[in-house]
Amino acid sequence: MVKRTRKREELIRVGRDLIVRKGFNATGLSDILAAAAVPKGSFYYYFESKEDFGLSVMEDAAKSYQQRLEATLGNEQLLPLTRLHRYFAQGIADMEANYCEEGCLFGNLAQEMSAQNPVFRDRLNALFLDWETRLSDCLQAAHNSQQISFAPTTELSRFILSGWQGAMLRAKVASSPEPLYAFTQIVFEQILKAPMPHPSGSNKSAAS
Repeated sequence: MVKRTRKREELIRVGRDLIVRKGFNATGLSDILAAAAVPKGSFYYYFESKEDFGLSVMEDAAKSYQQRLEATLGNEQLLPLTRLHRYFAQGIADMEANYCEEGCLFGNLAQEMSAQNPVFRDRLNALFLDWETRLSDCLQAAHNSQQISFAPTTELSRFILSGWQGAMLRAKVASSPEPLYAFTQIVFEQILKAPMPHPSGSNKSAAS
């Protein structure tokens, strides 16, 4: 059972890397099996279908992403706008690490699969809604702590998250992180009308 679980996890890991680079439809089962060193014909021992596999990849990535959200937007040891800045900064670092070739797995799947597969579409929509809520909570905390002067709305959180996904797509097309830097600057200076926070800012340092 342990060996089966580990091999399944390895299939998900290599599958995620292939899907984010090639797309879901272009990633063949033979590619996945070869990358994971799993014999041909064994795929259905681990997954009911390719759709089941794709959803498993998405769920595994979503768990990792939730940890990032907790460490950034949900980290109450940091000032709210510092949380937001760190969230953007980590996304930029990821894009720079892969030379802007991959983009966001969820954004990529949303573009490719939303019109093709309602199961993928509904799950992706649920994930985006959850992230909007987390962003909204962070912005509300910024208002409560007087970092921003206006009360944020759900529409603002949706706009920022959608814009961030669009900036990632543009960075991928341009093979440059510049759209991400520009988006971050515009969010702080023109939308939130707040200075760009120092990455090390914390509630404790603000009170001292």
